[in-house]
Amino acid sequence: IYADPAKRLELYFRPKDPYCHPVCANRFPTSTMLLRVRRRSKKKQQLDTEEQIQPEVQFEMEILGIVTTVYKFQGMSDFQYLAMHSGPDGKQTSMYDKVLMLKPEKEEFFNRDLPLYIPPPIFSRLDTPVDYFYRPDIQHREGYNNPQVSGENLIGLSRARRPHNAIFVNFDDEEIPTKPLDAAVQNWKKVCTNPVDKKVEEELRKLFEARPVWSRNAVKANISVHPDKLKVLLPYLAYYMLTGPWRSLWVRFGYDPRKQPEAKIYQVLDFRIRCGMKYGYAATDMPVKAKRSTYNYSLPITVKKQGSHTVSVHDLKQGLGSAGTSGAKKSPSSRYKLKESVYIFREGALPPYRQMFYQLCDLNVESLQKIIHRNDGTESECTERDGWCLAKTSDDLRDSMSLMIKQIIRSTRPALFSNTTSSEDGKEQLAYESGEDEDDEEEEEEDFKPSDGSENEMETEILDYV
Repeated sequence: IYADPAKRLELYFRPKDPYCHPVCANRFPTSTMLLRVRRRSKKKQQLDTEEQIQPEVQFEMEILGIVTTVYKFQGMSDFQYLAMHSGPDGKQTSMYDKVLMLKPEKEEFFNRDLPLYIPPPIFSRLDTPVDYFYRPDIQHREGYNNPQVSGENLIGLSRARRPHNAIFVNFDDEEIPTKPLDAAVQNWKKVCTNPVDKKVEEELRKLFEARPVWSRNAVKANISVHPDKLKVLLPYLAYYMLTGPWRSLWVRFGYDPRKQPEAKIYQVLDFRIRCGMKYGYAATDMPVKAKRSTYNYSLPITVKKQGSHTVSVHDLKQGLGSAGTSGAKKSPSSRYKLKESVYIFREGALPPYRQMFYQLCDLNVESLQKIIHRNDGTESECTERDGWCLAKTSDDLRDSMSLMIKQIIRSTRPALFSNTTSSEDGKEQLAYESGEDEDDEEEEEEDFKPSDGSENEMETEILDYV
């Protein structure tokens, strides 16, 4: 807990009870001393039996060190939920021996008739009392109608859709849009209020003229534009593909990649770095850390928002100072730009994240390009799975890229591969499997900290527009 300033210290009143809800302490910087005080008593020699002997008391004090961080329990304890059952006579019966499996059990353990016991998943999300300011009903603008509630959406929407007005196209749609929606045009005109915005529009227009299909990460690596303005600008110049080999990509209006074999190079590749003992290294040995993990979930209950932890002399000596505090601020022309590595794959360099979405033209490795262009000039059909490429092209690309990454990890951590077996000709035999069938293995991973603005799960990009 101490190693992560954003985490809270948890105290469990019943540590052996998995249903015990903890109380949490917040972290605070301090400058206090830790003392060791000894009290020594020395009895005096007894001269008169009738008089009471007062022992001689001495105190010894020693400074052990300086305390730079303290944890304070300032919140209230939440409700506690016991695994109990109330009988007809009102008597409470413990169910811990019936619901907790402390050892491997036989089938009879799971087929017993027991009272229904479903603990609540969560109680309150705050541990301090707050005033709830009730608001009146939302007054929408004239012409707004509440969304209809259907069987697929029983809860309904709590707000109006964001007015970004992007056009979504599926692979099996017959027609593609040739111009943006009128609302998208009006939205951009409202936002484009200064020369910088107009310059960004021209830069993006030139990008789509040179290359008709772009991922949002690729755009953000080539143009410095505020993310909120990019959400409004992209629907003004391109439409969004939902399915097929160009899924999660933005396509220039009027350009249909399904009818252009040369659009093969713009297809998307969902690549995930493989980790596991069958590949020679575990998830904890990966030089590339995952963005997030359920293992490091922080409780959402907070007394106050976490502030920046004051850097003390002790922290500086231990190398715990905030990263980037001494660096110069980025210039406006590159303030929002991402690094090229968020969309370009190069030989000898590790991807910044374990899951990446690459366009085929951004795989800057000659051997990979040979795989992509194996059927140049003989493309006959565009399929939803492989596009204009040969079948299993994506699998071949993933295998080659995984081998390159393993070689990089071998060079940086040779001890991991000390027992790797090799074939007669010295080539390594790897048990490859398709990345599409591979689950996200996130064991012992670190929390994702968006330091360089990476939004790499591009398939979730649709959530910004609905």
